[in-house]
Amino acid sequence: MTSVALARTPLSPLLRLLILTQLAFNIGFFAVLPFLAEHLADVIGMAGWLVGLVLGLRTFSQQGLFVVGGALADRYGVRPVVLAGCVLRIAGFGWLGYAERTWAVVGAVLLIGFAAALFSPAVESEVARQAVAWEEKGGGERTRVLALFTVAGQVGAFVGPLLGALLLAVDFRVTCLAGAGVFVLVLAGHAWLLPQHIPGRARITRKGGMRTLVRNRPFLALCCAYGAYLLAYNQLYLALPEEVERATGSQAPLAWLFALSSLLVVTAQLPVTVWAGERLDPRRSMAAGLLLIAVGFTAVAVARPAQLTGTAGLLPATVLVVLLTLGQMLIAPVARAWIPDLAEPDRLGLYTGALSSASGLIVLLGSAATGTLLDTGLPAAMPWLVLAAVPAAAIGLLPRGKSR
Repeated sequence: MTSVALARTPLSPLLRLLILTQLAFNIGFFAVLPFLAEHLADVIGMAGWLVGLVLGLRTFSQQGLFVVGGALADRYGVRPVVLAGCVLRIAGFGWLGYAERTWAVVGAVLLIGFAAALFSPAVESEVARQAVAWEEKGGGERTRVLALFTVAGQVGAFVGPLLGALLLAVDFRVTCLAGAGVFVLVLAGHAWLLPQHIPGRARITRKGGMRTLVRNRPFLALCCAYGAYLLAYNQLYLALPEEVERATGSQAPLAWLFALSSLLVVTAQLPVTVWAGERLDPRRSMAAGLLLIAVGFTAVAVARPAQLTGTAGLLPATVLVVLLTLGQMLIAPVARAWIPDLAEPDRLGLYTGALSSASGLIVLLGSAATGTLLDTGLPAAMPWLVLAAVPAAAIGLLPRGKSR
């Protein structure tokens, strides 16, 4: 189906609401979190290791508990879980704005993280479910819906820090309260617009979902491959800053590289998704994305021994960012769209949450290994070749076929 035909097929009101939800979630979240580390260190006076611990706890309480939020959405439905998550996020941001002691900060960030562990898998699993229904009605490839969802999140991730930077000129507390205010609006909108019962989504009462999940080899293979992609993508925040500082003597160019990545996603995600949907099945799309990412790391590895600096030294890092972003476009929407074909129909929330939790654990363990790798004093190209091997090896992990 062509992109013109897709454009003539409207999305349902529920899908539009959920996609706008992702936009609002990220605006509220990224208005606060990018500025948290500096606030903890400079204003509250935390030691560097303690700042890292607090940020790690926030990640664990969010990514690590996605599987819990997904299971709750399957059991109780989307609406109560999303509304509860919004209430907790409002409370968490409000608490963080006034927290001045370590225990208070830890409590606030745990609340903020768990809030996302509730509403994100609920929203993501319902977007995937509705995308499948849209596809079955002749609306077009489900990956287009997941691509729109990705674009909305990226726009929110871009707008949020701009809003936060403006408010930070007043006070960090004002920034936190503004973030809470965004979620107050989201809460009110969903209390009004989100249906009490979504047609086609049956709540489950039987147990045994996790036992079936851990025996689902195709799904576990997808988790491993997706985790390898996330580990590679996480190098934007770990290996890339080190390379940029080596090449230019400053990390200032990082802001431009991140802006380039965001601009690529916003402008090219939908065309790339339509192109891939017309030519590639899910396995080939993800394989192509992983291969592009591997090539990006290889480009840095090839250039690294030359010790280039300045603009020339920054070029390999720019190639890496572009290829990583293109890889993300081919991988992220497809992986989410693939889950309904691998999951039990009434446990889509559990499987959606498990994908995030399992891949998050892979990133946690892999990031520690990557940090060690970068500090071992190996030949300049070697760490980057190892990083290239991770997504390349993950291609062999991808499940074959679409059915369970």
